[in-house]
Amino acid sequence: MTATPLSFEIAEAVWFKSSHSDPQGQGACVRVATNLIPVHDVVIVGDTKTPDAYLAVSPEAWSAFTSALVAGEFGGV
Repeated sequence: MTATPLSFEIAEAVWFKSSHSDPQGQGACVRVATNLIPVHDVVIVGDTKTPDAYLAVSPEAWSAFTSALVAGEFGGV
């Protein structure tokens, strides 16, 4: 797999945290930015503890992942 240069600035991301994240910021806090879909066709996923590290995926990949998660395809993780 080859890294592709980003076509956006990460500062453009508007993050929201998972409803399952700890409200005090302790533990695993997943965050997602979907506001970049209309212009850049990308969803950004990261961890609040490592703000400079994130994963950029296609909206289709994000949709497939969340659908599989809701369907329980990850064994109740």
